[in-house]
Amino acid sequence: MKHWMLRAYAPFFLIGFVGAAAWWVGHHHGNALWLLPGLGLAVLLSFLAERRWPYDPRFNQSHGDGGRDVLHALVNESLNLISIGMVPLLASWVPWQWWPTQWPFAAQLLLAIVGADLGLTVAHYASHRVAWLWRLHAVHHSVTRMYGFNGLMKHPLHQAIEAVFGVMPLLLLGMPGSVAAVLAFAIAIQLLLQHSNVDMRPGVLGRVMAWAPRHRFHHLRYGTAGDVNFGLFFTVWDHLLGTAFDAPGYRLTGRDLGIGSQPDYPRDYAGQLLAPFRDLPHRDVPALPPELAQVRVR
Repeated sequence: MKHWMLRAYAPFFLIGFVGAAAWWVGHHHGNALWLLPGLGLAVLLSFLAERRWPYDPRFNQSHGDGGRDVLHALVNESLNLISIGMVPLLASWVPWQWWPTQWPFAAQLLLAIVGADLGLTVAHYASHRVAWLWRLHAVHHSVTRMYGFNGLMKHPLHQAIEAVFGVMPLLLLGMPGSVAAVLAFAIAIQLLLQHSNVDMRPGVLGRVMAWAPRHRFHHLRYGTAGDVNFGLFFTVWDHLLGTAFDAPGYRLTGRDLGIGSQPDYPRDYAGQLLAPFRDLPHRDVPALPPELAQVRVR
């Protein structure tokens, strides 16, 4: 029974919550603000599942980061809400309408997810290669445990840059506010799954979807070893970039996570907001474990 629960967890979680949001907003024409308690329910279920089927029980233990992560989530999701509220204003400035509004809502949402995933992957890839982008993105990589809330932990300026790459092109095409709202909700749900501490085993779907079993390797602390698995929703972009990586037999621990060259990276919320603008000390990058050194990026 446990085997099938771990296999079904990620697809059921994603399809269940995003499908319910699409029905409520797209077909029932319900108020998108009700997606906020829906996200709260998703966070609660994620926490419960992490305690029932943990990948690493130690990741469920606070590292003094709980309050900070809540602040990151509240600030970033509030900014998302404000951004969604501005969609009608942006739409009034765009003199064309190239978005396929005649398509079924589900098809429009899938188009938005694929388009946003491409843009977000490009922004993510650039954030590991452009120094000033990395300074903003490093906040996200400072985590020393993997659990659902990590996905919502970002510097707000970096989140804004990701939005420009991932969502702004869709808005300029005329994406309706209803689609934008469910897209933002879908991204939040996927982030919960991508950073989850659930010991999920999605099988074949795990080769297509960028869920936790693959994304954990993106948070390796061994220098450029973490420059893999950049996709948010899908792994196809990493296969095209040559950055797809998987080592199924390797179990990550807290010792594998964080920023190896900056083990003393600020841990408090205010410190992380200021960190990109400070000259922080660096150390030598720790050596990659032999078990990982033998695995090649595909």
